[in-house]
Amino acid sequence: MAMRWEAFLERVQERGRYPTPQEAERAARTVLALLGAHLVGEVRAELAARLPETFALILLNPLQSAEPLPPERFVRATAAWIEGASEQTAAWDVSAVLSVAADAAGDELTCRILLQLPPGYDLLFGHPEHV
Repeated sequence: MAMRWEAFLERVQERGRYPTPQEAERAARTVLALLGAHLVGEVRAELAARLPETFALILLNPLQSAEPLPPERFVRATAAWIEGASEQTAAWDVSAVLSVAADAAGDELTCRILLQLPPGYDLLFGHPEHV
């Protein structure tokens, strides 16, 4: 079952310590758009089914990526898409959003997501060495 919009944003806002829901939403939109370019097939569809509809659509209609980015480049790409972000703040944004996405996905799906991504994403999802 999909996580409710309010619940997803509240968790992202709490984990990212954002002062407003709008900042949490901005981070979620950017990170999920980039993540969607890295996931394929059933795994992407299953994750989308567990996210609020707006975020599911963002995940299913991702930004384009020629190749899967290693975690460091994923964070840099996030920083490039968020106005005024540094690599440090983008790393915070990525972890806040991906850890909530992992909660929505559950352990089994998160493990399958991590198998589609380059090594090192486990830390960004808040599941160190989960794979």
